[in-house]
This record gives sequence, C-alpha cells and structure tokens, in this order.
Amino acid sequence: MSSVTARHAEELSLGAVELGVELSPQQHEQLLAYLALLIKWNKAYNLTAVRDPNEMVSRHLLDSLSVVPFVVEAGDNWLDVGSGGGMPGIPLAILFPERQFTLLDSNGKKTRFLTQVKLELKLANLNVIHSRVEEFTPAEPFSGICSRAFSSLEDFSNWTRHLGDMHTAWLAMKGVHPNDELQALPADFHLSATHVLKVPGCQGQRHLLILRRSV
Repeated sequence: MSSVTARHAEELSLGAVELGVELSPQQHEQLLAYLALLIKWNKAYNLTAVRDPNEMVSRHLLDSLSVVPFVVEAGDNWLDVGSGGGMPGIPLAILFPERQFTLLDSNGKKTRFLTQVKLELKLANLNVIHSRVEEFTPAEPFSGICSRAFSSLEDFSNWTRHLGDMHTAWLAMKGVHPNDELQALPADFHLSATHVLKVPGCQGQRHLLILRRSV
C-alpha cells in the first residue's frame, strides 16, 4: 500500500489553491510521487527531521510552494544550496519545467536520494551536485539562489557570493524574522525585501528574505 494517501492528495490540492499556485494534474502527481520517495528514503537516510508523513505535505511541499511568486520574478537558472531532502528545489523544479534548478549538498546520502528523485520523476531540468558550497564553481552566475534553514544569513551570503552577481536574487527561507542575523550581513549585501509567508497547515512563523549584492 502506498504511503501517500487520499488525505495527502487533498491537502496538497487545497493548500495549493490557498497559496494561489495552480497545479496541473501531472504536477500534482509528481509532487505526491516525490512525497512517497521522501517518506520511503527518510527511514534509512534521515533526510528530514519531520518523521510523520501527515506533516510533510504542509511542512515540506506547501512550504516550498509558498515562494513560487518570488521565483517567478527572478530568472531561469536557480541554485538550491544545502538542498538536503530537496526542499524547495524539487517542488520548484516540478512547478517550473522550463527553468533550470541545481540542487547542491555536501552529504552523499542526500545527493543520492536527489539523483533518484530526478530519475524516477524524469526531471530533465534538475541538476544534482555533491559538493561543499565553497568548492562549487558554476559555468555562469545563477539568477536565483535559495536556501531553506541552511545557515545564518551571514554564512549564506559569504558562502555563496561567488555563485551570483549584481543581478542575482538570494532567497532565504526562515522561521522567525532573523533580526540579529540581518545585523551581521556582509557589507556587500543588503536586504531587498521581506515577505511573511502564510503556509497552509503550518503553525509557526515563516518569512522569506530576499537579499541582493550591493557592489
């Protein structure tokens, strides 16, 4: 019996509507297939601290989809740094098949899982990189760099500055608004925008901070 239930399918459908994200039948099916793989592999690979499959739709799928409007605005070549179990990169790659998404993680177990998802879901726009972020050198700057619970804003900026340029948007997904972290931003970065994210089914605070290079 599949670990993904009708309840999960309905929660995803209703949550996407609440977020204003339109899912095609194929995208809905791919997101649920991803969820099934996440549940299966998490038992052995410790991909996420969320163990209850009933929490994963809101805390992983819908949380990832909550940044869709801001991805729309920021170009076609994306990096999900410290991707872990693939959030938000895999849901975003499913939503935007015409854009390229690179998922980077230094943990070999996690990149093996991400590669399996790419193969099983046939995500031609997904590139998986097993590397430390400081050692990764792309062919060209990314138009967008996103992270979810990856590091402090200071480290996120310092570790990824060589991966973007003046046109890059850095999207940091956070819980409580990180006032202290903003005080420690490197001098060549500034806060471009802050958005409160309303994620269906999530009780805690969610914020998106968009950073830009100043010089």
